[in-house]
Amino acid sequence: MRLHTVSAINSLPPALLDALSVPTTNPFFNAGFLGLLEQCGCVGVQTGWWPRHVWIERAGEPVFFMPVYRKDHSWGEFVFDQRWAQAYRQQGLHYYPKWITAVPFTPSVGPRWWVRPGENVAVLLQLAVEHVQAEVRAGAGSGWHLLFADELPAGFDGRDLLPRRDTQFHWRNYDYTSFDDFLARLKSRKRKNIRRERQRVAEQGVTLVTREGGELSDRDWHQFYHCYENTYRVRGQQPYLNAEFFRRIGAARPQQIMMVQAMRDGQMIGAALCFHDDTTLYGRHWGALEEVECLHFEACFYQGIEYCIRRGLQRFDPGTQGEHKLLRGFEPVPTMSLHWIEHPAFRDAIARFLEWEQAESLRYQEAAGEWLPYRQENTE
Repeated sequence: MRLHTVSAINSLPPALLDALSVPTTNPFFNAGFLGLLEQCGCVGVQTGWWPRHVWIERAGEPVFFMPVYRKDHSWGEFVFDQRWAQAYRQQGLHYYPKWITAVPFTPSVGPRWWVRPGENVAVLLQLAVEHVQAEVRAGAGSGWHLLFADELPAGFDGRDLLPRRDTQFHWRNYDYTSFDDFLARLKSRKRKNIRRERQRVAEQGVTLVTREGGELSDRDWHQFYHCYENTYRVRGQQPYLNAEFFRRIGAARPQQIMMVQAMRDGQMIGAALCFHDDTTLYGRHWGALEEVECLHFEACFYQGIEYCIRRGLQRFDPGTQGEHKLLRGFEPVPTMSLHWIEHPAFRDAIARFLEWEQAESLRYQEAAGEWLPYRQENTE
């Protein structure tokens, strides 16, 4: 077997690009999505995301691929390790660059490597991880981080990887037939609150329109980006993604895209962009041109729930963070990332911190579950 490193998705051999372009259930882990991030300049040297993708061949045929990025910062990951970087600085050490395997700007659990059917996943992943660790030991970073991945394969030696657990909030479809059917499972007070929030949006002259990706025009994408960019600008931040990326992913993956548009007097004043597969809706990007009371809840939560019920999707992953989702029917679910830290003393210190954080995370999930709005059977 031979292992290779490339600095761009498009530098992969054609056979591997073809394998990574086959439609899958996940809308993010594919050559199209990852490649467009590079081609549109959202990741690259200029943004502090240096692609160093690893692929393995046997007898001239690709058998494994894993996206890897060498990073100069921790933005766009949604697994927050800035305090670790600060601790390194206080000791006169460099935390950056670091290496990560992730889908940039996408805090959704999913595949993080491709393996040719019939191959030993654990062996190939071990080779790839050992290669990245060797790069780190050679002085090119502080460690390697695997973010929002599916379960590790059986037989993989992950004993040096430190698990870090967190909580997200996902909505589950319990075979609802309508939004009112969903509301009927809620406690009376919570049900009334959601109806009041939805009514408040309508009272402010805003209507919501849901459009499939194939229905979106260039004007729709232009107006969406205006909303998306504004939400970053008002906070003094640069948006992670640019207009070209959204326009091109809309053309490349229309069958996996849904957009909620908030309209007033024929103009889009807010929008939520979602991706989906056969089972799950992923709420990914939101923006608005003005503050409208309860609009975020309507566009990013309630319209998505209605869409899941209408399409028969089983889960709605609206993104990371946000206890306010609990009161609207989103249940706490655990997520995990894995971290390999090269410096022995810092590895031990971070391991102790993560043990404490894990206990806190479990307590948080238990406490969060008590705030769910669902009524008990035979009670209001």
